[in-house]
Order: sequence, then structure tokens, then C-alpha cells
Amino acid sequence: MGNKQKSNKQKEENKQKEENKIEAEKHRDERIEETGQLTLDKSESAHNIHLITIIGEIEGHDNLGSSSKTTKYEHILPQLAAIEDSKEIDGVLILLNTMGGDVEAGLAIAEMIASLSKPTVSLVLGGSHSIGVPIAVSTDYSYIVPTGTMVIHPVRLNGMVIGVQQTFDYFKQIQNRITGFVCDHCKISKGRLEELMMETGMLTKDVGTVLVGKEAVEEGIINEVGGIKDAIRHLHDMVEKKKTDTK
Repeated sequence: MGNKQKSNKQKEENKQKEENKIEAEKHRDERIEETGQLTLDKSESAHNIHLITIIGEIEGHDNLGSSSKTTKYEHILPQLAAIEDSKEIDGVLILLNTMGGDVEAGLAIAEMIASLSKPTVSLVLGGSHSIGVPIAVSTDYSYIVPTGTMVIHPVRLNGMVIGVQQTFDYFKQIQNRITGFVCDHCKISKGRLEELMMETGMLTKDVGTVLVGKEAVEEGIINEVGGIKDAIRHLHDMVEKKKTDTK
């Protein structure tokens, strides 16, 4: 009788574990679908890495169409604050495939990432264009895949623009903020960045430059060409080094 009770108890425990596993996987899938985020905690290194994706268009104060792939800054900023406050998260991996978007929102995200005390690594996949450039360089170390692209161009605004001196001064102020941030967080000089922004021979209907993979590294914007295995390995190494240095 005792063995039967033990057997039934074991079955109940196994059933509960399976239900908990299914619920955890469901929550994980919903989290990826809703926010593009999850925690990588299955590594043998025992480091907890938080993954954030910056995809599509970076959405600011205005809501974009429901058919658009967007990254909402009101999702990213609180999460970054929670990561900084968490004792469980050791490092942050940022995956980028973005066309750019709202300048203020993009700079806010970049500033938050740059101010984290946790080790951070970014990986540019399909592309990190426009305001995606400051986000890509805001991490402690950056990678770009061989076919990844970065479009460097001046600030542009949609809709009607009033052609007065105050408007031009405002444009210049925004551009200086972006240029200053990028140059402070990578190796490219301000002069060279401005040259790339004002290139007239590459984009058919616009000024600017497209950098592909190795070119972004050669210009000093991105640290290294590599893929996901390189980014994760380097991030784990940075986490381990930080833990060793603080002992």
C-alpha cells in the first residue's frame, strides 16, 4: 500500500513538473512574440544573458500602423531599467535589424544601453540604419554579420517643414546630438562620419552611405565582423572578467 501511494505521488509530481514546463514555454513564447525579449539562461557558464531585439521601425510618440514591424521604446526603456536593477541578469545582448525610426526614441534607447553597468554586446543582422547606428554602437562591444548593412545619412523629417532659421538650427542641434553620441561610442572621427552622411554618389534619391559588413568595421563604427556565436561567446567572456575583477 505504501509503495502504491509513493507511485501515485511520483506520478503527480511528474505531471506537475510537465505542466510547469509547458506553462514556462508558453510564457517564453508569448514574451518573445510581444516584446522580442527573453533570458538566455541554459548555458553551461551559468551566466544569465538577457536578449533584446531592435527590429523594424523604432516607434516614438506616434503609433505606427498595425501592419508595420515596430520596436516600441516604451517597452524597451522599462526593461533596461529592470535589467540594471536585477541581480539575476549578468549581461545584455542586443540584436538589430532595423530601418531606423523616431530620433528621440532611438537616442533614448541608445543612452539607456550605454549607461548600463552590465556588460553589453550588439549584433547587426540584416541592417541597422539611420538612428539604428547609435544603438548599434551604444554597447560595450559590437558585431556585424558579413552581409549586414548600415545606412549613414543626415536627419530627415516627414511631413511639412517650415523653412526658417529656427527650423534649420533645430535640425543642426539634432544632428549634432546624433553625431556626438556615435563618435563618443566608436572609433570613427566626426569629420569622417559627416563625410559618409553627405555622400551624394551612392543613394539614388538621397545623400548618405551604405556600409556592408567589413566596411563598417574598417570605418571604425563596429568592432568586429561576426555572428551570434561570436557575440554570445564574447559577452560571456566579458561577464566572467567582470566577476573576476570584482572579487
